[in-house]
Amino acid sequence: MTDITASPPEVDATERRRLRWALVIISMVQLMVVLDSTIANIALPFIGRDLDISAANLQWIVTGYALAFGGLLLLGGRLGDLYGRRLVFTVGIVIFVSASLLGGLAQSEFMLLGARGFQGLGAALASPAALALITTTFPAGPERNRAFAVYAAMSGAGAAVGLILGGWLTGLDQPLGMSGWRLTFLIVVPIGLVAAFLAPRFFNESEKHPGELDVPGAITGTLGLLGIVYGLSRAGDAQYGWGDTWTVASLAVGVALLAVFAIIESRVEHPLLPFRIFASQTRAASFLAMALMPAAMFSMFFFLSLFVQNVMGYSPLKTGVSFLPFSFGIVISATIVSSLINRIDARYIAGVGTLLASAALYGFSRLSVPDGASDVLNSLSSGEALGSGVNYWTEILPFVLLMSFGMGAVFVPLTLTAVHHLRSEDSGIGSGVLNTMQQVGGALGLATLSTVATSSMTTRAQDIAPAIGEGLNQAAQQDPGLMDRLAGMFRVDSVDQVVQQVAGLGAFPDGATSAFFVGTFMMLAGSVVVWLFLNVKHEELATDGPEGVHVG
Repeated sequence: MTDITASPPEVDATERRRLRWALVIISMVQLMVVLDSTIANIALPFIGRDLDISAANLQWIVTGYALAFGGLLLLGGRLGDLYGRRLVFTVGIVIFVSASLLGGLAQSEFMLLGARGFQGLGAALASPAALALITTTFPAGPERNRAFAVYAAMSGAGAAVGLILGGWLTGLDQPLGMSGWRLTFLIVVPIGLVAAFLAPRFFNESEKHPGELDVPGAITGTLGLLGIVYGLSRAGDAQYGWGDTWTVASLAVGVALLAVFAIIESRVEHPLLPFRIFASQTRAASFLAMALMPAAMFSMFFFLSLFVQNVMGYSPLKTGVSFLPFSFGIVISATIVSSLINRIDARYIAGVGTLLASAALYGFSRLSVPDGASDVLNSLSSGEALGSGVNYWTEILPFVLLMSFGMGAVFVPLTLTAVHHLRSEDSGIGSGVLNTMQQVGGALGLATLSTVATSSMTTRAQDIAPAIGEGLNQAAQQDPGLMDRLAGMFRVDSVDQVVQQVAGLGAFPDGATSAFFVGTFMMLAGSVVVWLFLNVKHEELATDGPEGVHVG
């Protein structure tokens, strides 16, 4: 049986220039959307102080964006299919930029949280449209592979760039007469305005496909995803966990609504999510793998950034810069892979990438810090970080680079195989599913690994707390004001709470390394999916047209 293939069309100089600018625009927007998920993280304490936001509500600055983004991706992808991907892409950018401006100028908690929600809406419209525009703008073969490589690199590097920019901007002393944290929102405004201005010039509008918008499916699907993402975000917060009433309720309601959504989609004439996109084994495997692997990668960013800042004692800016090699590594890896994908099957490239990433996570799990009660007390009294002896160059950097090379080798082929040979009218929703898998997978991974970390930290804290309490009491006899100063530093009221906080400092390294260890197996699970089920050939990826066209 022989595949029908076609040689990629020749691209003239004018068209090549248009494609180059189109790729620049897509890269700008995807980087902008992804970095916004992390850029405000380091700024949270400063935002809370300036706008008088409680510690409990600060999490909504991060969660609000994730909720809107993850919950609306399917709807955003389908709107692009129905009403034109260039239009939806541009509208998404404009909404995102407007919300960023509102967030940067916010004078109250309500304004800022509302802005974050609208940023998520804009991202949910722009991101799947950007991916779909690659499939409709770039011809199959090297040009499209290169575009997917850049898109994947921006998706992977964006989180690291967000940490770097967030640390730098937050540390600025009253730039332009305003708090540095405001620039974490305002910095994307000129970038987005340029992208929105250029998009109509370099993208052709996609065909508008007839068909009614599936309103019942849109409502149940969106609310179901919102429930799932909210429940997983709450489960990952040590303050609530999996047993919290609202966690359980939101997850249960989310699952129930998605079940209703599935029933609706199987019966309507124009479904929001046509189940035919899951008929391809390769595409289904790509979706599943893309849920498992970002779960481990984004959790790596979360725990490693806390480890570097809280255990090794790095400043916010230095913490951000420590992730800079990841950005370079994933760009280099994606560039190399975009050439290899023309000659080597996706299974082998992505499979090796998952093994490299698994090795990196295992390497992080081997980080060792002296965390006995006496070590914690000595660190507290001397002011020296508990993990000051950890060498970044030999114990952190090699595994950061290994992770970046591995994820570059994963993102490019899986992004390509997830949307390859989709029907033209389904490319938007297919892109939305891929992005949804990444968002929901990331939330699930962080919730799961946070639970692992919390369990390990609790056990370790219980082991060292008695000795820490005894040591602090002895020190307080010589320095009567010690407990009051510690209570003020940790913002607690009692001696017992002070002991718990100090014990938590010593317990965190154990929790983080436990999370890295379990994350290794998440990545290996994704590796199994890739090796067993990603069976598309590299020759087929160089063709356009309907799926499964063969002659016997």
